[in-house]
Amino acid sequence: MPCPFNGPRNITEFAYFGPVRRMPDAESATDEEWAEYLFVAPNPAGLIREWWCHTPTNTFFIAERDTVTDEILRTYYAHEIAELVPFEDSKTE
Repeated sequence: MPCPFNGPRNITEFAYFGPVRRMPDAESATDEEWAEYLFVAPNPAGLIREWWCHTPTNTFFIAERDTVTDEILRTYYAHEIAELVPFEDSKTE
């Protein structure tokens, strides 16, 4: 997998942290909304943005992966996406 910090590395050096998606509003979310966010992940066929970590350097980044072919199309730091905003205000899915 190409790490944005270290370049191409063996896939065994990475940990998967789930899809990039909207976090429920901490002030108004119901228990059901939190449970769905924590325990139900989307599973689409096709392109998805996912959180990954290069574990030797603890570098978190986003990978765009095709779930049909398992091909990683690109990797980049979260701040490189114009539509992402700070974590506590995240509206990106």
